[in-house]
Amino acid sequence: MSRALYVGLMSGTSLDGVDAVLVDFSGARPRVLASSRVPYDAALRAELAALVAPGENELERAALAANALARIYARAVEALDFAAHGGKAAVRAVGCHGQTVRHRPERGYTIQIGNAALLAELTGITVVADFRSRDVAAGGQGAPLVPAFHAAVFASPTEPRVVLNLGGIANLTWLPAGGAVSGFDTGPGNCLLDAWAERHLGTAHDEGGAWAAAGTAIAPLLARLLAEPYFGRPPPKSTGRELFDLRWLAEKLSGKEEPPDVQATLVELTARSVAQAIAAHCPRVARVIACGGGTKNATLLRRLEALVAPVPLETSDAYGLAPQLVEATAFAWLAREAIEGRAASLPAATGARAPRVLGAVYPGKAG
Repeated sequence: MSRALYVGLMSGTSLDGVDAVLVDFSGARPRVLASSRVPYDAALRAELAALVAPGENELERAALAANALARIYARAVEALDFAAHGGKAAVRAVGCHGQTVRHRPERGYTIQIGNAALLAELTGITVVADFRSRDVAAGGQGAPLVPAFHAAVFASPTEPRVVLNLGGIANLTWLPAGGAVSGFDTGPGNCLLDAWAERHLGTAHDEGGAWAAAGTAIAPLLARLLAEPYFGRPPPKSTGRELFDLRWLAEKLSGKEEPPDVQATLVELTARSVAQAIAAHCPRVARVIACGGGTKNATLLRRLEALVAPVPLETSDAYGLAPQLVEATAFAWLAREAIEGRAASLPAATGARAPRVLGAVYPGKAG
């Protein structure tokens, strides 16, 4: 069987950088042939974080940031080992999620920047981007987009499963054995943990969750955080940094808390909100499969394991996909579905009127 090669690019709400994968879809399961990662520099991270909220001259700033992102995406693509797999000419398309700077489906829009046209020019490869807008136009949330991919890779005909993505925002996919697939954002994943660590440690994240492990969760603060109405809303639903940011956290603080204790409380917030969502919406789940950057946080994983027990929690490594690369692989898969003209959205996850083909296509230099 001839190979079907696609590239996937993912830069999530953690704002830490871009993951790229070269994926072969010709087999029963996707096979990652090569991967690369390009981190964001501090200035770009700060600009992307600032663009989440309205600001001065934001249209020009967003356009310039989109150009900078396209160049970083191109670097990540060029860092992949194409030579061992037939060269770039063997790649049918790049799936580029872009960087979300505004997600307001309740107002009819979602914005992911990255200048896909420039990326197509820089790489010479066809680019598929802007995956969320068509679902929003069809009345959906535009998120989460990966449940269809999770179903294709992780579903079992006999075992009900949850796939849990611990990105900046945490989201889950419910894969009942033989039933309808659904999914939704549970709330903050790493976004608050990373922002609090950056403010107090000067680092992009709390390495391994060690700082949180040195603190103690504050029960009254946790109760105030969990009182956020979003957690009680029924799915389909999605959220982002527009809600869960340091301003939201500051409103809940008394000002007397020790920073490590706040970090421990934020770990508990992510773990509790995820566990409560699973308990409420995933009856008789037999297995939780975790992926995303949050799987590197050992403190968070320990709390999740304890809260979902006796249901086993494992990472996507057990299924041949590194946790950090699952979402990038998903966007390679979404690019393939768009190129093939197949609908890839799940109305049960996004709330759209019907499935839609997702993504806008920017042909490579060869057209």
